[in-house]
Parts: sequence; C-alpha cells; structure tokens
Amino acid sequence: MTPEFLQLAAHPLRWHLLTELARSDRSVKELTETAHEPQNLVSYHLAKLRTAGLVRTRRSSKDRRDTYYTADLPHCAALLDEIGAALHLKQAKPTTGGRVLFLCTGNSARSQLAEALIRHDTKGAVEAHSAGSHPKTLHPNAVRVAAEYGIDISHHRTKHLDRYAGQRFTAVITLCDKVKEVCPEFPGRPERIHWSIADPAAAGATDEETYPAFRATAAELATRNRFLLNRLEAT
Repeated sequence: MTPEFLQLAAHPLRWHLLTELARSDRSVKELTETAHEPQNLVSYHLAKLRTAGLVRTRRSSKDRRDTYYTADLPHCAALLDEIGAALHLKQAKPTTGGRVLFLCTGNSARSQLAEALIRHDTKGAVEAHSAGSHPKTLHPNAVRVAAEYGIDISHHRTKHLDRYAGQRFTAVITLCDKVKEVCPEFPGRPERIHWSIADPAAAGATDEETYPAFRATAAELATRNRFLLNRLEAT
C-alpha cells in the first residue's frame, strides 16, 4: 500500500505548498500568490495537509487576523525516513557553510539563540549573526537556556539590524512577524526565510514563568536550524 505521505505529496499543488512551507512560514495570501491558484483551492489543500499533521498554524503576532502556516518538518522527515528505510536508502550527512543573519525585534532572545545554536552545531563552519529592529537588553532566560546546550552567550550584546546594512549573506531569516515587515534588502539577493516564532518573553510576567517558553523556543530553533543546514548545503 502506498504510504499516506506519498499520496498527499503526489498532488502538484500540495507538493508546491509543502516545498514552500519547508523553506519559509507563509500566510494563505502568500501561498496563493506563489501557487497562482484561487485562495479557496489553496485553503482546501492546506486543510488536507493540516489534517494529516504535515503543517500547523500560528496566529501572526503583528496582526492577529492573519495566520501563518508552518511545515511540521520533524514529522515530514520522520515519514520520509520510514520510506527511505523501506527502500533501504540512507541520506548522507551534509557538510555546512555559508553566512546567515537571524533577525527579530529585540535581538534579546530568539535571534540570539538561533545564532548561538547554529554556530555551536557547525563548530563555526556557518558564520552566523543576529540583530533586531528595536534592540533590547539580552534576556537572562536566553543566557540560561543557551547554557543548557553548553553555550555561553552571557558576553553577547544586542545589535540593530542597520549594523549589517550593505553586507552579503547566504540567507536572512526573520524570526518574528513584526521584523518581517521591516526587513531591509541586502546585496546579492540572499534567500529570505521567515520563521513565525512567538516571543518567549511574552509568555508570562516573570522570568520563571517564561522560562518554559524559552526552552521550547530553543528546541524549535535547534530543529529548524538542522533543516536550514540541509538547505544551505543544497544551495
């Protein structure tokens, strides 16, 4: 019997939606524009993918009326691994390289963690940087969570995205919906990627209350970084 993943992905529009969402989080409007199909048809196939657990949604932090779709990359990867095992295939571990810039609003948590994690995972093979549109003080929970991964970011300083104006990157990744709207153009046309990730500092009133959200954010960033590295190698 053909695996359900292959049955779903075999449809041209659903495959297009999955490949777009594997690269970057998208709204229905954005997906409709890239697919060149009516919105009701795109929404129908997104619902199919969501029911199958291949994509999930999150309300935009910039405009609560909008929704971002995200590919559930670990779930997709697990299904592909099952297919590969059935066919006795094994994917080679990629090498890494490139120069990436992570952006969020405050550069106090999400982008700092993304930068630190990818530097750590690649032992510096990927040159990673981070900045914010409205920099704030480095959040103590970001330091605390990074330490759980064996990374010391206590010496890091937050930076404004203007610091990197005119510099070249392989990819520019926006981590919050607000900074996505103000992200400037960079020379060389780097790949623009959006990850719609909620600000963990907004998850409670105290550092102790928000700490679980910081841990969850770091885990999501670590997962997304692994798929980003595969993409960097492929391109």
